[in-house]
Amino acid sequence: MKDGAPMTDGTIEEQTRVCIELIRETLKDAGCTLNDVVKSMVWLKNRDDFPGFNSVYGEYFSEGPPARSALVCDFLIDIKVEIECTAYKPGN
Repeated sequence: MKDGAPMTDGTIEEQTRVCIELIRETLKDAGCTLNDVVKSMVWLKNRDDFPGFNSVYGEYFSEGPPARSALVCDFLIDIKVEIECTAYKPGN
């Protein structure tokens, strides 16, 4: 997001990296990290973007990645990827 607006430009790799960095910031505000993510739901606009998406996703979730579902869909706005995560931190 740029100034509260979704990122509509850039490659799938760039948009994926921005999404995950925003998730990381949100998790930090809640006292969590990416290691606390137990499930992610991913929507991609184009099935041909899976390799580029997976490449970046794997940089962040390489060991013991969370469960993940992924779908291809049309978005109402011109974005390439959306990611939703569920995190669990024992004791919180």
